[in-house]
Amino acid sequence: MKEALLYEHLSNDRVRCTACARYCRLSAGQTGLCGIRQNAGGRLYLAAYGRVITGHIDPIEKKPVVHFNPGTGIFSIATTGCNWLCHYCQNFDISQRRKIEGNEMTPEQVVEMALRYGCEGIAYTYNEPSIYMEFAADVGKIAHEKGLFNIFVSNGYGTPEGASMLGTFLDAITVDFKGNAERSFVRRYIGIPDADPIFRYLLEIRKTDIHVEFTDLVVPGAGDRLEEARKLSKWIFDNFGPDAPLHFLRFHPDYRMMDFPPTPVATLEAHCAVAREVGLRYVYLGNVPGHPLENTYCPECGAIAVGRHGFGITSWNLDGMNRCRSCSYRLPIYGKLGKNFRSSRFLPVIN
Repeated sequence: MKEALLYEHLSNDRVRCTACARYCRLSAGQTGLCGIRQNAGGRLYLAAYGRVITGHIDPIEKKPVVHFNPGTGIFSIATTGCNWLCHYCQNFDISQRRKIEGNEMTPEQVVEMALRYGCEGIAYTYNEPSIYMEFAADVGKIAHEKGLFNIFVSNGYGTPEGASMLGTFLDAITVDFKGNAERSFVRRYIGIPDADPIFRYLLEIRKTDIHVEFTDLVVPGAGDRLEEARKLSKWIFDNFGPDAPLHFLRFHPDYRMMDFPPTPVATLEAHCAVAREVGLRYVYLGNVPGHPLENTYCPECGAIAVGRHGFGITSWNLDGMNRCRSCSYRLPIYGKLGKNFRSSRFLPVIN
């Protein structure tokens, strides 16, 4: 356990956690909904500090992040717990576990393992990383010293206090909306009143130099209304501009939503069309390997700038300045092509 940084003292040994938008108020002995932030004697502690429940080597495209250091291998870690109660979570054995479990690792050991396996970055993923922000920040700062970058895969249910800490170590974040952020969906299937804190959090992140990508899990019959997709796409366009990457992801049955079918590909294609109509230039379709909308197209000439299949890059048609080889248009893709760009299978290193 380590004393948290993201909290404030209240009266009578009570504390208010500021790591996520739930702002849990905890009396002595109580634990937040996340399961890993505990009030002990009037101080808030991160009980999962240094407890890594899983570690995998992934392609960055799996997160999905495609406009930042493409083709790189990243070491993905998580703790137990989460601040959401998603019915569809494919990582529910990690995120919905309310026990402090995992391999004991110091921040230095996490970075050493990433380097040992030839990774170029570290991803904080599989559960919501904002709930273990203090550990992620300690890992991330050492990672920077060793030449590694840091990525959050986040639900975005954060706080201004947390966003300020992100600016000290984070390089990129992908924020995953669910069901087009429809209020009826997030209330029923996530357990939050609305998605408003996500939008406020993103506006705080916009003040930093952190690279941002967006995803939206499209759930058939529950969170797939095109008018809501248009509203979300318009907000991204208005606040992050036409070059903000947006990924519409195919839902597959899992956890407590096994009775739902996979998202029809036609539904995903309609979402992508709506986002492009709004003005977004880089709209992707995820979890449908081999679909043409996995590729990045040059907005100037329409040529395939980066070809993809699943999590692997199949063609790279950009020069050293990430300009289209067909028309010299410079695409908003940051970093050079990584050494793992043709890899689509990566093995776990911590079980």
